Amino acid sequence: MRVQIPFNKPYMTGKELWYIAQAHAKGHLAGDGEFTKRCARWLEERTGARRALLTHSCTGALEMAAILADIGPGDEIIMPSYTFVSTANAFVLRGAVPVFVDIRPDTLNIDETKIEAAITPRTKAIVPVHYAGVACEMNRIMEIAQRHGLLVIEDAAQGVMSSYQGRPLGSIGHMAALSFHETKNIISGEGGALLVNDARFIERAEIIREKGTNRSQFFRGQVDKYTWTDMGSSYLPSELISAFLLAQTEEADRITQRRLMIWETYHRFLQQAELDGLLRRPTVPQGCGHNAHMYYLLLPSLARRSAFIDTLKSQGISTVFHYVPLHSAPFGLRAGRAVGEMTVTNDLSERLVRLPLWLGLEDQQAEVIQCLLRALH
Repeated sequence: MRVQIPFNKPYMTGKELWYIAQAHAKGHLAGDGEFTKRCARWLEERTGARRALLTHSCTGALEMAAILADIGPGDEIIMPSYTFVSTANAFVLRGAVPVFVDIRPDTLNIDETKIEAAITPRTKAIVPVHYAGVACEMNRIMEIAQRHGLLVIEDAAQGVMSSYQGRPLGSIGHMAALSFHETKNIISGEGGALLVNDARFIERAEIIREKGTNRSQFFRGQVDKYTWTDMGSSYLPSELISAFLLAQTEEADRITQRRLMIWETYHRFLQQAELDGLLRRPTVPQGCGHNAHMYYLLLPSLARRSAFIDTLKSQGISTVFHYVPLHSAPFGLRAGRAVGEMTVTNDLSERLVRLPLWLGLEDQQAEVIQCLLRALH
Protein backbone atom coordinates (compact mmCIF):
# COMPACT_ATOMS: atom_id res chain seq x y z
CA MET A 1 0.00 0.00 0.00
CA ARG A 2 1.28 3.48 -0.83
CA VAL A 3 2.40 5.33 2.29
CA GLN A 4 -0.08 8.11 3.04
CA ILE A 5 1.63 9.49 6.13
CA PRO A 6 5.38 9.61 5.49
CA PHE A 7 8.01 9.47 8.17
CA ASN A 8 9.29 12.91 7.14
CA LYS A 9 8.01 15.77 5.00
CA PRO A 10 10.32 18.76 4.41
CA TYR A 11 8.77 22.03 5.54
CA MET A 12 8.89 25.34 3.69
CA THR A 13 8.17 28.66 5.39
CA GLY A 14 7.11 30.45 2.20
CA LYS A 15 10.13 32.73 1.75
CA GLU A 16 12.62 30.19 0.44
CA LEU A 17 11.94 30.67 -3.28
CA TRP A 18 11.84 34.46 -2.89
CA TYR A 19 15.27 34.48 -1.25
CA ILE A 20 16.65 32.13 -3.90
CA ALA A 21 15.35 34.51 -6.59
CA GLN A 22 17.07 37.40 -4.79
CA ALA A 23 20.36 35.50 -4.77
CA HIS A 24 20.01 34.94 -8.50
CA ALA A 25 19.14 38.61 -9.12
CA LYS A 26 22.25 39.70 -7.24
CA GLY A 27 24.33 37.53 -9.56
CA HIS A 28 26.16 35.71 -6.77
CA LEU A 29 25.38 31.99 -6.69
CA ALA A 30 28.65 30.61 -5.34
CA GLY A 31 29.40 30.46 -1.61
CA ASP A 32 30.00 33.18 0.95
CA GLY A 33 27.63 35.75 -0.44
CA GLU A 34 25.12 37.83 1.51
CA PHE A 35 22.84 34.92 2.42
CA THR A 36 25.68 32.71 3.64
CA LYS A 37 26.96 35.54 5.83
CA ARG A 38 23.50 36.28 7.25
CA CYS A 39 23.01 32.63 8.18
CA ALA A 40 26.45 32.55 9.83
CA ARG A 41 25.61 35.64 11.88
CA TRP A 42 22.34 34.05 12.99
CA LEU A 43 24.19 30.96 14.17
CA GLU A 44 26.78 33.01 16.04
CA GLU A 45 24.08 35.06 17.75
CA ARG A 46 21.95 32.03 18.67
CA THR A 47 24.77 29.81 19.88
CA GLY A 48 27.43 32.24 21.08
CA ALA A 49 30.04 30.47 18.93
CA ARG A 50 33.14 32.51 18.20
CA ARG A 51 32.75 31.66 14.53
CA ALA A 52 30.13 29.85 12.47
CA LEU A 53 31.16 28.59 9.05
CA LEU A 54 28.45 27.22 6.78
CA THR A 55 29.34 24.01 4.97
CA HIS A 56 27.76 21.85 2.29
CA SER A 57 26.90 19.21 4.93
CA CYS A 58 27.38 18.18 8.53
CA THR A 59 29.71 15.53 7.14
CA GLY A 60 31.87 18.30 5.69
CA ALA A 61 31.88 20.14 9.01
CA LEU A 62 33.04 16.98 10.80
CA GLU A 63 35.79 16.49 8.23
CA MET A 64 36.95 20.07 8.78
CA ALA A 65 36.99 19.45 12.54
CA ALA A 66 39.15 16.37 12.04
CA ILE A 67 41.67 18.36 10.01
CA LEU A 68 41.66 21.21 12.55
CA ALA A 69 42.30 18.72 15.35
CA ASP A 70 45.38 17.49 13.46
CA ILE A 71 44.05 13.94 13.47
CA GLY A 72 46.47 11.51 11.86
CA PRO A 73 47.12 7.80 11.35
CA GLY A 74 46.77 5.77 14.53
CA ASP A 75 45.09 8.51 16.56
CA GLU A 76 42.04 7.39 18.50
CA ILE A 77 38.70 9.17 18.71
CA ILE A 78 36.15 8.19 21.37
CA MET A 79 32.52 8.21 20.24
CA PRO A 80 29.29 6.25 20.61
CA SER A 81 28.63 3.39 18.23
CA TYR A 82 24.97 4.41 17.97
CA THR A 83 25.42 7.24 15.48
CA PHE A 84 25.50 8.01 11.77
CA VAL A 85 28.51 6.85 9.75
CA SER A 86 29.76 10.42 9.19
CA THR A 87 30.70 10.72 12.86
CA ALA A 88 33.32 8.02 12.34
CA ASN A 89 34.14 8.54 8.66
CA ALA A 90 35.43 12.07 9.20
CA PHE A 91 38.21 10.68 11.38
CA VAL A 92 38.78 7.41 9.52
CA LEU A 93 39.56 9.51 6.44
CA ARG A 94 42.49 10.98 8.42
CA GLY A 95 43.73 7.50 9.33
CA ALA A 96 42.32 7.54 12.85
CA VAL A 97 40.67 4.71 14.78
CA PRO A 98 37.14 5.27 16.10
CA VAL A 99 36.90 3.86 19.61
CA PHE A 100 33.30 2.97 20.42
CA VAL A 101 31.82 3.05 23.91
CA ASP A 102 28.34 2.13 25.06
CA ILE A 103 25.40 4.49 25.39
CA ARG A 104 23.20 5.44 28.32
CA PRO A 105 19.92 3.51 28.63
CA ASP A 106 17.92 6.69 29.31
CA THR A 107 18.96 9.16 26.57
CA LEU A 108 20.85 6.84 24.18
CA ASN A 109 23.73 9.32 24.34
CA ILE A 110 27.34 8.31 24.97
CA ASP A 111 27.73 6.97 28.51
CA GLU A 112 30.05 9.50 30.11
CA THR A 113 30.95 7.04 32.87
CA LYS A 114 32.60 4.73 30.30
CA ILE A 115 34.74 7.31 28.51
CA GLU A 116 37.82 7.27 30.74
CA ALA A 117 38.22 3.50 30.40
CA ALA A 118 38.60 4.04 26.65
CA ILE A 119 41.34 6.69 26.87
CA THR A 120 44.84 5.64 25.82
CA PRO A 121 48.02 7.60 25.01
CA ARG A 122 46.78 7.73 21.40
CA THR A 123 43.43 9.36 22.21
CA LYS A 124 43.04 12.81 20.65
CA ALA A 125 39.36 13.72 20.97
CA ILE A 126 35.93 12.84 22.32
CA VAL A 127 32.95 13.19 19.98
CA PRO A 128 29.65 13.26 21.90
CA VAL A 129 26.55 12.88 19.73
CA HIS A 130 23.40 14.62 20.99
CA TYR A 131 20.88 11.95 20.05
CA ALA A 132 17.35 13.15 19.18
CA GLY A 133 18.36 16.70 20.13
CA VAL A 134 18.80 15.75 23.80
CA ALA A 135 22.11 16.85 25.27
CA CYS A 136 24.89 14.56 26.40
CA GLU A 137 26.21 15.09 29.95
CA MET A 138 28.54 17.83 28.75
CA ASN A 139 29.89 19.07 32.10
CA ARG A 140 31.31 15.65 32.88
CA ILE A 141 32.61 15.15 29.33
CA MET A 142 34.36 18.53 29.30
CA GLU A 143 35.90 17.82 32.70
CA ILE A 144 37.28 14.48 31.47
CA ALA A 145 38.64 16.11 28.32
CA GLN A 146 40.35 18.89 30.24
CA ARG A 147 41.96 16.48 32.66
CA HIS A 148 43.36 14.34 29.85
CA GLY A 149 44.22 17.15 27.42
CA LEU A 150 41.65 16.08 24.81
CA LEU A 151 39.53 18.02 22.35
CA VAL A 152 35.74 17.78 22.40
CA ILE A 153 33.97 17.94 19.04
CA GLU A 154 30.20 18.00 19.44
CA ASP A 155 28.21 16.15 16.81
CA ALA A 156 25.15 18.36 17.13
CA ALA A 157 23.64 17.30 13.81
CA GLN A 158 20.28 16.83 15.54
CA GLY A 159 20.76 19.57 18.12
CA VAL A 160 19.92 22.92 16.50
CA MET A 161 17.73 24.90 18.96
CA SER A 162 18.46 22.48 21.83
CA SER A 163 20.35 23.35 25.02
CA TYR A 164 22.22 21.94 27.99
CA GLN A 165 21.80 23.79 31.28
CA GLY A 166 20.89 26.92 29.36
CA ARG A 167 23.75 26.69 26.85
CA PRO A 168 22.96 26.00 23.18
CA LEU A 169 24.20 22.66 21.90
CA GLY A 170 27.25 23.20 19.75
CA SER A 171 28.55 26.00 21.98
CA ILE A 172 30.17 23.81 24.65
CA GLY A 173 32.91 21.77 22.99
CA HIS A 174 35.98 23.16 21.26
CA MET A 175 34.16 22.69 17.94
CA ALA A 176 30.79 21.43 16.80
CA ALA A 177 29.09 20.22 13.62
CA LEU A 178 25.47 21.01 12.74
CA SER A 179 23.18 19.60 10.04
CA PHE A 180 20.52 21.23 7.89
CA HIS A 181 19.66 18.06 5.97
CA GLU A 182 16.03 17.79 4.93
CA THR A 183 15.31 15.38 7.80
CA LYS A 184 16.38 17.94 10.42
CA ASN A 185 14.31 20.67 12.05
CA ILE A 186 15.86 23.65 10.25
CA ILE A 187 16.68 22.61 6.71
CA SER A 188 18.29 23.55 3.42
CA GLY A 189 18.00 20.21 1.64
CA GLU A 190 21.65 19.44 2.23
CA GLY A 191 23.81 21.67 4.38
CA GLY A 192 25.66 22.06 7.63
CA ALA A 193 27.90 24.30 9.70
CA LEU A 194 31.06 24.15 11.73
CA LEU A 195 30.91 26.08 15.00
CA VAL A 196 34.31 27.12 16.31
CA ASN A 197 34.33 27.91 20.03
CA ASP A 198 38.09 27.82 20.56
CA ALA A 199 39.74 30.89 19.00
CA ARG A 200 42.88 28.88 18.18
CA PHE A 201 41.08 27.22 15.29
CA ILE A 202 39.29 30.15 13.63
CA GLU A 203 41.93 31.32 11.14
CA ARG A 204 42.85 27.83 9.99
CA ALA A 205 39.18 26.82 9.74
CA GLU A 206 38.61 29.58 7.18
CA ILE A 207 41.58 28.38 5.14
CA ILE A 208 40.60 24.70 5.19
CA ARG A 209 37.06 25.60 4.13
CA GLU A 210 38.40 27.61 1.17
CA LYS A 211 40.36 24.74 -0.40
CA GLY A 212 43.45 25.51 1.67
CA THR A 213 43.73 29.14 0.53
CA ASN A 214 43.66 32.42 2.47
CA ARG A 215 40.89 33.73 0.21
CA SER A 216 38.80 35.00 3.13
CA GLN A 217 41.70 37.14 4.33
CA PHE A 218 42.10 38.51 0.81
CA PHE A 219 38.47 39.62 0.63
CA ARG A 220 38.82 41.34 4.00
CA GLY A 221 41.83 43.22 2.70
CA GLN A 222 44.26 41.51 5.08
CA VAL A 223 46.50 40.23 2.25
CA ASP A 224 47.07 41.62 -1.25
CA LYS A 225 46.55 38.25 -2.97
CA TYR A 226 45.42 34.81 -1.93
CA THR A 227 47.31 31.59 -2.36
CA TRP A 228 47.54 27.96 -1.25
CA THR A 229 48.66 27.96 2.38
CA ASP A 230 47.32 24.70 3.90
CA MET A 231 45.40 21.54 3.12
CA GLY A 232 41.70 21.95 2.53
CA SER A 233 38.76 21.22 0.28
CA SER A 234 35.59 22.80 -1.07
CA TYR A 235 33.28 22.87 1.92
CA LEU A 236 31.18 25.96 1.09
CA PRO A 237 27.47 25.72 0.31
CA SER A 238 26.13 27.69 -2.63
CA GLU A 239 24.19 30.91 -2.10
CA LEU A 240 21.04 29.08 -3.24
CA ILE A 241 21.37 26.69 -0.31
CA SER A 242 22.06 29.55 2.10
CA ALA A 243 19.12 31.57 0.77
CA PHE A 244 16.81 28.63 1.47
CA LEU A 245 18.34 28.23 4.93
CA LEU A 246 17.92 31.90 5.83
CA ALA A 247 14.16 31.61 5.39
CA GLN A 248 14.20 28.68 7.78
CA THR A 249 16.29 30.46 10.43
CA GLU A 250 13.84 33.34 10.47
CA GLU A 251 11.11 30.90 11.51
CA ALA A 252 13.28 28.71 13.76
CA ASP A 253 11.47 29.54 16.99
CA ARG A 254 8.03 28.92 15.50
CA ILE A 255 9.18 25.69 13.85
CA THR A 256 10.55 24.47 17.17
CA GLN A 257 7.37 25.38 19.05
CA ARG A 258 5.20 23.46 16.59
CA ARG A 259 7.47 20.42 16.70
CA LEU A 260 7.40 20.46 20.49
CA MET A 261 3.58 20.46 20.42
CA ILE A 262 3.57 17.37 18.17
CA TRP A 263 6.18 15.70 20.43
CA GLU A 264 4.18 16.48 23.57
CA THR A 265 1.00 15.12 22.00
CA TYR A 266 2.70 11.79 21.31
CA HIS A 267 4.19 11.78 24.81
CA ARG A 268 0.86 12.45 26.51
CA PHE A 269 -1.21 9.90 24.59
CA LEU A 270 1.42 7.15 24.88
CA GLN A 271 1.84 7.49 28.63
CA GLN A 272 -0.68 4.77 29.46
CA ALA A 273 0.93 2.36 27.00
CA GLU A 274 4.20 2.86 28.84
CA LEU A 275 2.51 2.25 32.19
CA ASP A 276 1.06 -0.95 30.72
CA GLY A 277 4.56 -2.14 29.83
CA LEU A 278 4.00 -2.01 26.07
CA LEU A 279 6.80 0.46 25.32
CA ARG A 280 9.19 2.99 26.75
CA ARG A 281 8.91 6.67 25.85
CA PRO A 282 11.89 9.04 25.33
CA THR A 283 13.65 10.45 28.39
CA VAL A 284 14.69 14.10 28.61
CA PRO A 285 16.83 14.74 31.73
CA GLN A 286 16.38 17.85 33.80
CA GLY A 287 18.44 20.72 32.44
CA CYS A 288 18.17 19.54 28.83
CA GLY A 289 16.08 21.75 26.56
CA HIS A 290 15.29 19.57 23.56
CA ASN A 291 14.09 20.61 20.10
CA ALA A 292 11.63 17.78 19.38
CA HIS A 293 13.84 16.53 16.60
CA MET A 294 12.54 13.00 16.97
CA TYR A 295 9.91 10.99 18.78
CA TYR A 296 10.88 7.35 19.22
CA LEU A 297 9.57 4.32 21.07
CA LEU A 298 11.50 1.44 22.60
CA LEU A 299 9.48 -1.72 22.10
CA PRO A 300 9.96 -4.98 24.05
CA SER A 301 11.85 -6.90 21.33
CA LEU A 302 13.11 -6.88 17.76
CA ALA A 303 10.20 -9.10 16.75
CA ARG A 304 7.67 -6.70 18.26
CA ARG A 305 9.34 -3.78 16.49
CA SER A 306 9.26 -5.54 13.12
CA ALA A 307 5.58 -6.43 13.55
CA PHE A 308 4.78 -2.87 14.66
CA ILE A 309 6.47 -1.33 11.59
CA ASP A 310 4.76 -3.78 9.24
CA THR A 311 1.33 -3.24 10.78
CA LEU A 312 1.54 0.52 10.45
CA LYS A 313 2.92 0.30 6.92
CA SER A 314 -0.15 -1.72 5.94
CA GLN A 315 -2.23 1.21 7.20
CA GLY A 316 -0.27 3.80 5.23
CA ILE A 317 1.87 5.09 8.12
CA SER A 318 5.64 5.06 7.77
CA THR A 319 7.66 4.32 10.91
CA VAL A 320 11.36 3.48 10.75
CA PHE A 321 14.17 2.12 12.86
CA HIS A 322 17.47 4.00 13.13
CA TYR A 323 21.20 3.24 13.09
CA VAL A 324 22.87 -0.12 12.75
CA PRO A 325 25.56 0.27 15.46
CA LEU A 326 28.90 1.15 13.90
CA HIS A 327 30.89 -1.29 16.01
CA SER A 328 29.00 -4.20 14.41
CA ALA A 329 28.89 -2.81 10.85
CA PRO A 330 31.23 -4.44 8.29
CA PHE A 331 33.55 -1.46 7.99
CA GLY A 332 33.28 -0.61 11.68
CA LEU A 333 34.70 -4.03 12.50
CA ARG A 334 37.70 -3.26 10.27
CA ALA A 335 38.30 0.41 11.04
CA GLY A 336 37.38 0.75 14.73
CA ARG A 337 37.24 -1.06 18.01
CA ALA A 338 34.83 -1.22 20.91
CA VAL A 339 35.78 -0.84 24.56
CA GLY A 340 33.74 -2.88 27.01
CA GLU A 341 30.49 -4.66 26.42
CA MET A 342 28.15 -2.78 24.10
CA THR A 343 25.14 -4.19 25.90
CA VAL A 344 22.87 -1.14 25.83
CA THR A 345 23.74 -0.24 22.24
CA ASN A 346 23.06 -3.77 21.00
CA ASP A 347 19.80 -4.02 22.91
CA LEU A 348 18.19 -0.64 22.25
CA SER A 349 19.21 -0.41 18.60
CA GLU A 350 17.07 -3.49 17.91
CA ARG A 351 14.03 -2.15 19.75
CA LEU A 352 13.89 1.53 18.72
CA VAL A 353 11.33 2.79 16.23
CA ARG A 354 10.86 6.39 15.12
CA LEU A 355 7.42 7.92 14.56
CA PRO A 356 6.41 10.49 11.93
CA LEU A 357 7.16 14.03 13.10
CA TRP A 358 6.86 16.94 10.68
CA LEU A 359 5.05 20.24 10.48
CA GLY A 360 1.57 19.61 9.10
CA LEU A 361 1.19 16.28 10.88
CA GLU A 362 -0.97 18.01 13.49
CA ASP A 363 -4.11 17.52 11.38
CA GLN A 364 -3.53 13.76 11.14
CA GLN A 365 -1.80 13.03 14.41
CA ALA A 366 -4.91 11.80 16.21
CA GLU A 367 -5.42 9.18 13.49
CA VAL A 368 -1.74 8.20 13.68
CA ILE A 369 -1.93 7.75 17.46
CA GLN A 370 -5.06 5.59 17.20
CA CYS A 371 -3.28 3.33 14.71
CA LEU A 372 -0.19 3.23 16.94
CA LEU A 373 -2.17 2.16 19.96
CA ARG A 374 -3.97 -0.57 18.02
CA ALA A 375 -0.67 -1.86 16.64
CA LEU A 376 0.79 -2.11 20.15
CA HIS A 377 -1.83 -4.57 21.37
